[in-house]
Amino acid sequence: MPDIARDPAILKRKRLRQALYVAVGVLIVIAVTITLARMEPAAPTVDRATVLVDTVKRGSIVRQVRGLGTLVPEDTRWLPSTTDGRVERILLRPGAQVAPNSVILELSNPQVEQEAINAKLALQSARAALENLKVQVESEYLTQQSATAALDAEYQQARLQADADEELAKEKLVSEITRRQSSLKAETLQKRLKMENQRLATARQSIDARIRVQQAAVDQAQAVSALQDSRMTALKVTPGFAGVLQQVPVEVGQRVGPGVNLARVADPGQLKAELKIAETQAKDIEIGQSAEIDTRNGIIAGKVSRKDPAAANGTVTVDVSLTEALPRGAVPDLSVDGTIQLERLENILYVGRPSLGQEQSTVGLFRLTSVNGDAARVQVALGKSSVNAIEVKSGLKVGDQVVLSDMSAWDAFDRVRLR
Repeated sequence: MPDIARDPAILKRKRLRQALYVAVGVLIVIAVTITLARMEPAAPTVDRATVLVDTVKRGSIVRQVRGLGTLVPEDTRWLPSTTDGRVERILLRPGAQVAPNSVILELSNPQVEQEAINAKLALQSARAALENLKVQVESEYLTQQSATAALDAEYQQARLQADADEELAKEKLVSEITRRQSSLKAETLQKRLKMENQRLATARQSIDARIRVQQAAVDQAQAVSALQDSRMTALKVTPGFAGVLQQVPVEVGQRVGPGVNLARVADPGQLKAELKIAETQAKDIEIGQSAEIDTRNGIIAGKVSRKDPAAANGTVTVDVSLTEALPRGAVPDLSVDGTIQLERLENILYVGRPSLGQEQSTVGLFRLTSVNGDAARVQVALGKSSVNAIEVKSGLKVGDQVVLSDMSAWDAFDRVRLR
């Protein structure tokens, strides 16, 4: 076939169209690239069933703190050993009901037993010496009293003779010298009688002093004997009050010294709750605040009775005295859950307590922005907290819905979508 000549103008127009198509295609690619670069990355999707969402409300809440603990007796006593000894017998074991005079265990100490016998003998000797002294001094006093009475009789006779000679001398029946002799004899006997009476009074005082000295010796021997008796009695360990035996940390044959704990007894009828409160929440707890103790078999009202001044292992121990009767099954060492009421906050903005939000702090929470489940991170200032709610100071308003669950896995994103 013969060659067909092509028109140069047609070829030129064709090349221009091709160049135009290429330029338009390049511009489209550039525009798409810029648009895609400016678009935000797609928000990650979170399963709504796995997170907790709550609505911000306005109203009143009761500030509470909660802690785990156990029931412990109000009156618990350790019974220490008061002397050296050897555990001879253990009569009762933990769990036994004990009366004030119930013998829990017996100790033996031959030295204590011998000292108790010696003390009793010394007391008997001192009492015998006292009785002997009383008989002796009473005999001496009676002898002195008899001599005084005889002298008094002799004086009375001499006084009568002197009076008679005085009358006879007036009648000139006796001589003047006889009258004077009779009078002198009576005066002499009177002086002697006076002295004897004084000696008799002094003898009585001396007798009383000697008896008091011996009585003091008896009292001393009695005190020593009572002390030794108490040591002997202490070899039989008794609680002194009714309760339940909780521990006997010694074994038969064991040697114990003074001060060693032999048994622990508690009164099961008077229990209190001993709660462990996180130190960050315990600062507002005060004596007298109301509390509720959940024993898993009933809730008992109580009041805070004591608070440890220092924290240990991140917790503060708080004692709650129970003001209501204990339910059945409430026994010492029972695990309980306690809630303490701190105060009532009126007319505040609040929401459920987020998993990572602490009171008086600022935390990022995801707030729902649409009904489709879109949520954006917002900064929320939190105030005072309770067990299940916390005050919102700023960042949210009434009706806002926020995610309370731990969203730390999405810390790199400011938006998520709940599906």
